[in-house]
Amino acid sequence: MLKTQASRQTWLLVVMALLVLGAGLGLRDPWPSDEPRFALVARQMVDSGYWLFPHRGTELYSDKPPMLMWWQATLYGVVGHWPVAFLLPSLLAALGTLWCVVDLGRRLWTRQVGLYAGWTLLFALQFTFQAKKAQIDPLLVLFITLANYGLLRHLLLGPAWRWWWLGWFFAGIGVITKGVGMLALLMIVPAAIASALHWPRVSLHARDGRFWLAPLAFVLALSLWLAPMLLAALGTGSDEYRAYINDILFRQTARRYTHSWDHHQPWWYFLGVMPAMWIPGFLALPWAIPAWCRRLRRRDARYLLPLAWCALVLLFFSIPQGKRDVYILPALPMFCLALAPLLPGLLKRRDVQWVLAGLVTLLAAGLALTGGLALLGDPGFEVRLTHGRGLAPGANDALAGAILAMGLCGGVSLWLAGRRRSHLALVSTLTVAWVLYGLVGYPLLNDSSSARGLMRQVGARIAVDAELGLVAWKEQNLLMADRPAATFGFENRWHEQLQAAVRWQRLVPARRWLLVNDDAMQDCIDRSRAQMAGISNRRRWWLVPAGAIAGACTPTAADLEREYQLQGPPDED
Repeated sequence: MLKTQASRQTWLLVVMALLVLGAGLGLRDPWPSDEPRFALVARQMVDSGYWLFPHRGTELYSDKPPMLMWWQATLYGVVGHWPVAFLLPSLLAALGTLWCVVDLGRRLWTRQVGLYAGWTLLFALQFTFQAKKAQIDPLLVLFITLANYGLLRHLLLGPAWRWWWLGWFFAGIGVITKGVGMLALLMIVPAAIASALHWPRVSLHARDGRFWLAPLAFVLALSLWLAPMLLAALGTGSDEYRAYINDILFRQTARRYTHSWDHHQPWWYFLGVMPAMWIPGFLALPWAIPAWCRRLRRRDARYLLPLAWCALVLLFFSIPQGKRDVYILPALPMFCLALAPLLPGLLKRRDVQWVLAGLVTLLAAGLALTGGLALLGDPGFEVRLTHGRGLAPGANDALAGAILAMGLCGGVSLWLAGRRRSHLALVSTLTVAWVLYGLVGYPLLNDSSSARGLMRQVGARIAVDAELGLVAWKEQNLLMADRPAATFGFENRWHEQLQAAVRWQRLVPARRWLLVNDDAMQDCIDRSRAQMAGISNRRRWWLVPAGAIAGACTPTAADLEREYQLQGPPDED
């Protein structure tokens, strides 16, 4: 009977995870800022058959290793549908991360604790939000959590040499995914200290020679990408490939960390991110901290290792000036793991239930108020939103109706759950919100958010045999064009792209059109003879025939100043 009940609880978590994380899969295209870039690189890998060096258009793309793009391209080969394939790596990575946390909780404590850890992680705002996006971070979190899983299996439940080696191996895979996978190895620091102080249940087992084989697993993982990449790049003798090596191995890693050139934030930035993005689990912190302190005084290493590791990760990312909220995401699974053993007791407390009820009330009221005002408010607001965002007519009402439904569901859930089960009302409200966001929000927002609507209009306005060139383009424009499009560099200055595009267009003026970002338009283009193509991602785009351009489009001082303000300085660090 108990085994059957436990199995049902596990399957309930699995079904809910698939529902929450998978809702909307296949119903949208890649959305900026990062998704179109990675999907474009992956599609070019498939089209060209050249996977070792990622390209964005005609240029090498060296900002990130190609791990995510490999996953997307591989999964496209399996499912054959890009709207599914580009999001599938994030879904699989999130499910894998959940499995690691649930299984660790089961092995370190009980099956119930593992399930609590899974539920807490599944509905953590930052985890769910990132799992529904096609970015590198969900994969990074998976590999770091797999590394943590392997290390903890050895350090707390060992010796377990295969898991010890796998922990180091997945840390290396994390490095070739986004550079910071080695953070998982910080788990060894609190383990070594606790072992030296003779804490029970923790040991490195360092006297065994197999302990020292682990770095070889780390190097092996690194070499899976680095070795063929370096051999191929250096073998070309090309300055372009040498620049690729320098950028991806040094500028995008060590230099970005020590001399951040963007996203500057104060040292305490993540102390504001976690309370906002790690809810609802973070709300238990006032009760969890004293409980953790009591367990640490009892020298329970099951709490020490994940909590100390989270603190080290927080410290690591707080040092550089450049910070983004997603940087702290890899610490969230271990935070949920350490919190899970406390939750069965905390959820029986009346004050904890009041806090959760308050959160559901705020969510329900905020959503209902927002949806209601959007439906019944100033009609001019809908007109401005439609024109400003490029939304289809009627989309605003449909979105408002979905938001209102989320709020009403929250209110009904809170009423049905009662005072002692507010956590169930919270789970119900968040589930409905994420599912409606995927099933309703994705299709309604897709055309304006992805450039799908813009590029469809462009394809319909020019002849089937016409050629298209892109100026000051974004990745989504090239990705969603209905024909092969000419590009003139992505990193190039806008006026340089425009000049090259004009020369290209004049070779076959009757058949070639330019799609130009409004920010890059110059006085050499007669707007009365060009066509407004549409609005996408709050940008206006123009279709420009050869007859609308006079001269070589030499930029004026005002053009260069405006370009500097909008595009940034050349070769910005």
